[in-house]
Amino acid sequence: MEMQDKLKLALAGLLVVAGVVGFYMIPEDQGVLRALAFIVGVVLAAGAVWLSAPGKEFVAYANDSLVEARKVVWPTRKEAMQMTGMVFVFVLVLALFMWMVDSGLSWLFYDVILGRGR
Repeated sequence: MEMQDKLKLALAGLLVVAGVVGFYMIPEDQGVLRALAFIVGVVLAAGAVWLSAPGKEFVAYANDSLVEARKVVWPTRKEAMQMTGMVFVFVLVLALFMWMVDSGLSWLFYDVILGRGR
């Protein structure tokens, strides 16, 4: 990363800090002005980040992500219901299996090996 980009990112951090400090420096009875100070600090920081190389890369990445999200083919209601049913059946079968294993091991250890069932 170039020095220029590092300075822009440092400036962005300082702008956010300035927005937070401005928020707490303004009296509580001026709530709109307090919120505006913070929002202005964050917006200016976002602008500074956007002008840096990492910021431009992030914007390009976000745009590519949106393009890919538009390509997603969602399942129909019928397919979603079938898959949900399959998940419920699998969970039920797995729960029964684990109950059987637990009961079997409990019987083996407590009744057979330790003899506590007598």
